[in-house]
Amino acid sequence: MKQRPRIYYSDEQKAIMWDRWEKGDSLHDIARIFDRNHSSIAGILSVTGGIRPPQRVRSHLALSLSEREEISRGVAIQESFRSIAHRLGRSPSTISREIKRNEGCQQYRATHADQAAWDRSKRPKLCKLSCNQGLIKAITCKLQLNWSPQQIAGWLKREFPTEEHNQVSHETIYRSLYVQTRGVLKKELIQYLRTKRIMRRSKHSSLKGNGLGQITDTVSISERPASIEDRAIPGHWEGDLIAGSKNSYIVTLVERHSRFVMLAKIKDRKSESVVSALIKQAKKVPNELYKSLTLDRGTEFADHRRFKVETNIDVYFCDPNSPWQRGSNENTNRLLRQYFPKGTDLSVHSQAKLSAVARQLNERPRKTLNYETPAERFKTCVASTG
Repeated sequence: MKQRPRIYYSDEQKAIMWDRWEKGDSLHDIARIFDRNHSSIAGILSVTGGIRPPQRVRSHLALSLSEREEISRGVAIQESFRSIAHRLGRSPSTISREIKRNEGCQQYRATHADQAAWDRSKRPKLCKLSCNQGLIKAITCKLQLNWSPQQIAGWLKREFPTEEHNQVSHETIYRSLYVQTRGVLKKELIQYLRTKRIMRRSKHSSLKGNGLGQITDTVSISERPASIEDRAIPGHWEGDLIAGSKNSYIVTLVERHSRFVMLAKIKDRKSESVVSALIKQAKKVPNELYKSLTLDRGTEFADHRRFKVETNIDVYFCDPNSPWQRGSNENTNRLLRQYFPKGTDLSVHSQAKLSAVARQLNERPRKTLNYETPAERFKTCVASTG
């Protein structure tokens, strides 16, 4: 296999990486932009633990490259330091120090002097923690007790209300853990954080379907009409995902009245992919038989507003940590494990295969339907709609 040449990323390309990372894109998503493996991107972002390094800027008081070029011209014609300083509006001592620290009048070159000044300006400011060993010890002990950085920061404020030198923000603790060049908190302490990630993720990543997060503008299941609860009226659905290995997933949909099942293949767990699959499935059902959809609060459903706009179907969400409120869907997912065992790669199954499994499940008699099949019950509902 031919090996691709090594790529050296420019500052502009690195800026794109950090912009996408801060917006919540995954390493794989960013790598696809450059047609590279995700490990190539990880090598750039992991240096500072997934925290974007501050952009370096020159002080407005420092000599500019154009000023150094004027100094170089003045030195070449043996102009006095005072004369050069007067022309630039600078102090003579500034010109004198600039020339002496860059090999004197005979060797002074503007571009070399400018680059040397930029390199010398890399003097990282000491972290507040690095100057307080007692504070480091206290934070380390609390981390080992599985306290979060936010809990530690809050405790420090209560414990030392008048001692500002013994207080730090939770962001300082995170940065000291993930940016190891600070040399304050040991990297091994990351194992005591709840996520145990080796790189810090963007707060926006949860909206992309990765990690934990809050879904906004939800309508609680408590606001769902009582007529839906007794299952007497068809047209009310429940939705979920079943997961497999290698980050593979299948969308599952169950009609509450008939227990009719529909399955959809998705390429990933991102909300955009999941909601698009839900919309596509909704268009296969008569409007009279798709009036509402009840989901759990997984971030894969964060884009639920788009589903509502494009289908005009009401969406309700279970209470947090209450999957039992979608009982039909939970029970159906257990039945589906007969066809899709846990730990197997679900991406190998085509949509045709998923439809065949759904058809087989819909043609199995169900005790809860007095041994009528979901397909028969759903067919009766379709017929009643005319």
